[in-house]
Amino acid sequence: MEQKTVVLGVIGSDVHAVGNRILDFAFTQAGFKVINIGVLATQEEFIHSAIETNADALLVSSLYGHGEMDCRGLREKCQETGIGKIIMYVGGNLVVGKQDFESVKERFLAMGFDRVYPPGTLPDTPIEDLRNDLGMTID
Repeated sequence: MEQKTVVLGVIGSDVHAVGNRILDFAFTQAGFKVINIGVLATQEEFIHSAIETNADALLVSSLYGHGEMDCRGLREKCQETGIGKIIMYVGGNLVVGKQDFESVKERFLAMGFDRVYPPGTLPDTPIEDLRNDLGMTID
């Protein structure tokens, strides 16, 4: 099975590194090549890394509540740079305050994300989803 490449990072002015390291470990253990751009990542860094590594997916996390602002326009920038079809996942504490997750999810799907995960999602869920979305078969 060909190894798939994912770009992983924490977007915006967010310095929450523990979850990032957990995701890096989990996706690596699951057989993905992980390009971890770390914390305080810009949209441009996600895109540049994806182009440079011919990545199959962007895994964006945000835990400080400003993900909606930080993620807006990412799909359009991907389209402008020729990677408009790349799979994009986002997860974490994406908005400030207690908001209904379904409405948060709808807003991120409308922004062009393929999947949206609430706080506390275990890595197994996006790993399984990504395998399915990339058409990977388990040997």
